[in-house]
Amino acid sequence: MSHFMQTVRPTLAWLSRASLYTAGAGIVAMTAIVGWQVFARYMLNDTPSWAEPLSLRLMSWFIMLGAAVGVRESVHLGLDFVRHAASPAIQRIMDLIGLGLIILFGLAMTFYSVKLAAGTWTATIPVLGWPGGVDFFPMIIGGLLISLFAAERFADVAAGSQAVAANVIVQEAA
Repeated sequence: MSHFMQTVRPTLAWLSRASLYTAGAGIVAMTAIVGWQVFARYMLNDTPSWAEPLSLRLMSWFIMLGAAVGVRESVHLGLDFVRHAASPAIQRIMDLIGLGLIILFGLAMTFYSVKLAAGTWTATIPVLGWPGGVDFFPMIIGGLLISLFAAERFADVAAGSQAVAANVIVQEAA
């Protein structure tokens, strides 16, 4: 398992970094679109109708990609005060249970988002003219990435590896 993780980790690191940069680009694009919307509304007296729906779609993308990266880097929301008071063996069990639930959550989010996308595909998003199912793409991709990154951390904890993904991230960034 250790050899497999060493082989896969660079690909997961690249995927995480690409997700983070894409999320960052989405924030910048959304800021520019909202800035244009405000300028057009108050200076040109001509509000672009596409600006708000497009901004909301971009926001969905950077939220879901950022959440997935947060799972890999172990910076997601957690209540660790009980975990830190427990013995190392109990901490490991708690980590495995928590990561297992995150994997299941990501897979469920992906599964049900695919169903929602298929069910709303024939609807059209007003102003943009896109199929309604496009709204669920961020949740599909985000759910897959959340599961994938949680599975990486799960494998590290299960193997008892000291080089868990969250610690490796710091080394990758340096």
